[in-house]
Amino acid sequence: MEQTAGRGRQGRGWITRPGNFFGSAMVNIAAGDPPPQSLSLAAGLALIEAVDIAAPELPLLLKWPNDLLLDGAKLAGILLERQNDRVVVGFGVNLAGAPDLPDRPAAHLGGRISPHAFAPLLAASMGRLLELWRTSEPAAFARAWLARAHAPGTELNVHSADAQALSGYFDGIDPDGTLRLRLADGTVRAIHAADVTLG
Repeated sequence: MEQTAGRGRQGRGWITRPGNFFGSAMVNIAAGDPPPQSLSLAAGLALIEAVDIAAPELPLLLKWPNDLLLDGAKLAGILLERQNDRVVVGFGVNLAGAPDLPDRPAAHLGGRISPHAFAPLLAASMGRLLELWRTSEPAAFARAWLARAHAPGTELNVHSADAQALSGYFDGIDPDGTLRLRLADGTVRAIHAADVTLG
């Protein structure tokens, strides 16, 4: 497989290497479903579960809104794009190699699993987590995501699409997936969409 025009958040390119995984899932939003933006929580939990199965006992962490980290370096990314009542959930996972990123370290799994073997693991996890997303209390689902994420109090640098920059501390997430950023003066800002790096 080859990808020639991968996309990341805020218009970035997504660079893949031979032996890496890239794939998408289509989710139809139905009446009564949780807020569509909280699908990022289901996707993150599905991804970390699949990598846990493929390469057990690695120090993995979810980072809001859409990254999977290995030892603090980016191992995988998720991109959600919505049109009407359909959401495309795109996954890119560095299974065999990692690009040189200008703004953050990247990691890979060293080819422990092939893309063809990883795909059914991720599909099964996504199917299971999608069902849980639809049937669980949103607050409980958010707690499950938090249990696999960086700890509250982690220093964050937040850059929004309009180039606003904020620094503060991770104060958790709301049930709909909104980031809570605690500023130095103790106030908490709700962040709905932004690029985040660990401080």
